Amino acid sequence: MDFTDINTRGVVLLGCGKMGGAMLEGWLDRGLSPGAVTVIDPHPSEWLRGTGVALNAGLPDAPAITLIAVKPQMMGDALPSLRGLSDTLFVTVAAGTPIAAYEAAFGTGARVVRAMPNTPAAIGRGITAIVGNGAATQADLDLAEQFLSAVGEVVRLDSEEQMDAVTGLSGSGPAYVFHMIEAMAAAGEAQGLAPDLALRLARATVAGAGALAMKGEAPGQLRENVTSPSGTTQAGLAVLMEELPDLMIRTVRAAADRSRELRA
Repeated sequence: MDFTDINTRGVVLLGCGKMGGAMLEGWLDRGLSPGAVTVIDPHPSEWLRGTGVALNAGLPDAPAITLIAVKPQMMGDALPSLRGLSDTLFVTVAAGTPIAAYEAAFGTGARVVRAMPNTPAAIGRGITAIVGNGAATQADLDLAEQFLSAVGEVVRLDSEEQMDAVTGLSGSGPAYVFHMIEAMAAAGEAQGLAPDLALRLARATVAGAGALAMKGEAPGQLRENVTSPSGTTQAGLAVLMEELPDLMIRTVRAAADRSRELRA
């Protein structure tokens, strides 16, 4: 993307943990000037110190974007530090914190885009869902989408109510896949494979299947392509398909319910 205006006006990043750091790394790799970035973080990492960004310094008056990437439980202490900003687009990636909380902190006229990314953003393979408040314009949503696309795909939601489902599915989803890799590797060990070999096979299988799924063919068709009648895959799927659909429904629902509890 073209960072010209953003490099001129500046960017503020409130919080630079795993997610904030992943996003910052993606933006710097794609042309954002370190000198345009001000990071507010009480415990900056060594990597962050070496990027050349301004750390815990005075804020620009009207940064193009102010990214809020702190944990929900830290919002009460963190948000007041941003109240002096004007004419900025607030983009928040904090789970469970509704747009209303930012409007209460900054005023109902504040332009706010709420976003839910996931951790593959660290390698530019994330997916982020966004939704704006009533004050956010189409241009604001376009800017947020362009900015967030530096770390992966971006989709737009029809309403903020959908964000809890997104949190349960794609926000928390990488952990489900990582656990599946663990479970597959353990299953391979149970069938006599050495632990290192079982883990290598499980990792590559999930990564390769995911890459194949991204080509666009329906996952059901891809599954059928691998499954021969009365073959080994069919025998395994007979077990998995009996349990997995309901288990995944309950898993995503539990995470979505927890997201709803966090904003209650």
